[in-house]
Formats: sequence, C-alpha cells, structure tokens
Amino acid sequence: MNIINYLSAAAVPLVILIIVIYALIEKNKVYDTFLDGAKEGLEVVINIFPTLIGIFLAVGALRASGILDLIVNIIKPIINILKIPAEIMPLAILRPISGSASMAVATDIMAKYGVDNIIGIIASTIMGSTETTFYTIALYTSAVGIKKIRFVLVAALIADVAGMLTSVAICRIMS
Repeated sequence: MNIINYLSAAAVPLVILIIVIYALIEKNKVYDTFLDGAKEGLEVVINIFPTLIGIFLAVGALRASGILDLIVNIIKPIINILKIPAEIMPLAILRPISGSASMAVATDIMAKYGVDNIIGIIASTIMGSTETTFYTIALYTSAVGIKKIRFVLVAALIADVAGMLTSVAICRIMS
C-alpha cells in the first residue's frame, strides 16, 4: 500500500517534469506557453462570470423563497405512486441547477436521516449519478458562444431524470 501512496504523491510532479523535459527537447518556451494558457483561462473566467452570478442568484432565491416545498407538495401524489421518498425531492430538483446547492441539501439529508438510512443512500446515489445540467450547459455554451441549446437541454434533463429514477430503483432493490 505504501508504494501506491508514493506513486500517487509523485504522479503530478512527475507529469510536470515530463512536460518540461519534452518542451526543452522540442525547444519550446515553457514559461511563455504557460503564460499564454493562463491568459486564455482568465478570459474564459471573465466570459462565464455573469452566467455564474445569474445561476447562483437564482438558486439562492429558489431556496430562500420556499418554492421547493411548494413544488414537493404539488408532486407528492406522483412521487408516492413511484415510491420516491419526498425527502429527496429538494435534492432532485436542485441537482440539475447547482452543485453547491445540491451538496448543501444532500448534507442536510445526511445529517437528518443518516448515511445508512435508505433516504441517505438514495441521496448519495443521486449525487453520484446525475449532473448539474443547467450549470454545465450554461458554462460550456457561454464559453464557446453557443446560443441554441434546446436539444442539448432536453437530452441532458432526460438523462438526469433517468439517473434519479434509476438511483431510487437500485437503492430500493439493494436495501
């Protein structure tokens, strides 16, 4: 086990060393190339910053307004038929929107119900099997300037719903 710890600790410095050696052999200016990459990265951050602010503001307003509880109460008859615990619905609603908000909700679920409870297990599985769809699509499409995201959004949301339903089904079967 010590050799694995040593190799994992040495992996990143070793990769950096290989890159520098390769650049020297190819006579590339390593530091200048690094600076060019850093400038491009900063431009991307500046371009996506307004999108991030909008998403964080919307998620904060959604959590503080009590709309999540209203939505859960409205869809409760459907989720009861599907045998989906109502306690995970705020997570299922927020997960496609924001990773940090869904992490906060998942942490609340774990603290309230425990990690060994079926609700905690389903929440953990949902966190691992779904994506922050709106965040990811907004981030990547705004970075490259894509405006028409309709088909990507539909496919991604279908995948999220499938991931959530499968998480519930597998956890119910395994417990």
